[in-house]
Amino acid sequence: MKAVFMGTPEFAVPCLDKLNGYCDVVCVVTQTDKPKGRGKTMQSPPVKLRADELGIPCIQPKTLRDEEVQNVLASYGADVFVVVAYGKILPKEVLDIPPMGCINVHGSILPEYRGAAPMQRSLIDGKKLTGITTMYMNEGLDTGDMLLKEEVEITPEMNYGELSDIMSGTGAELLIKTLDGLSDGSLKGAPQNGELATYAQKIDKSELKIDFSKNAESIHNLIRGVYPSLSAYGYTENAKGKKMIKFASSFFIPENGGGAVGEVILCDDKRSEIHVCCGEGILVIKELIPEGKGKMRSADYIRGRQIKTGDIIF
Repeated sequence: MKAVFMGTPEFAVPCLDKLNGYCDVVCVVTQTDKPKGRGKTMQSPPVKLRADELGIPCIQPKTLRDEEVQNVLASYGADVFVVVAYGKILPKEVLDIPPMGCINVHGSILPEYRGAAPMQRSLIDGKKLTGITTMYMNEGLDTGDMLLKEEVEITPEMNYGELSDIMSGTGAELLIKTLDGLSDGSLKGAPQNGELATYAQKIDKSELKIDFSKNAESIHNLIRGVYPSLSAYGYTENAKGKKMIKFASSFFIPENGGGAVGEVILCDDKRSEIHVCCGEGILVIKELIPEGKGKMRSADYIRGRQIKTGDIIF
């Protein structure tokens, strides 16, 4: 079997590795290099870096709607295209190239959480269960016939990075089972029930500003749902001015703290905990990222006299 692999982030790398050990990966397609960090240094996607390590030809087209790009893809003579978090829509001209079709590894139990951010949204929504679905791709947004599914448990303290690591490994294993089933004819696609579909839109930066008038559980779920790729944040203000503070890890206490919304009611450096009153319940901050600094334990932030009981985070 010959395959073209399409993917971009770290989540897709285990699938590339598994596929490369399973068949002949003749080409990798990934997104273009992007500027990163304060210096805006151009950085290649993780999938390109891995493809280079494996010695697999890699292309980074700006669009797949270009006829010349489509001809290049067709020239590889691949039996199947495997797509894992590529981040671009595949036009019909590309979907029609491989005789076995285009197979997608999607980070949810479809038809729930179609779209760009299924893992983040499942965490933000407080779900206790998610999983991987392999599917045939069509011109819709994650609407193709489903092939295999495998569930993954979400624990209360799990963040996006941890869930992504587990899901990427699960996806890689399920991809190979899917290709085995398609190769021997034992696996057939099953249509999705569109009436049960939900959508997981890309996380917008405007969603990251914490509203402490909300309940503590939902704030905790936002913090863990985006970290470490993004960080939920608030602000503190003292004699030195207003400063942003990002949150890396937390938990919540359902009982109300009796203070004002956003008020710090406890700073415990021994347990590395900052307790903040919310509209309902108490948010307990364990790790944070002060403006202009790296991640630290709440204990170090407290000992540095950066925060005290009675301060307001807003």
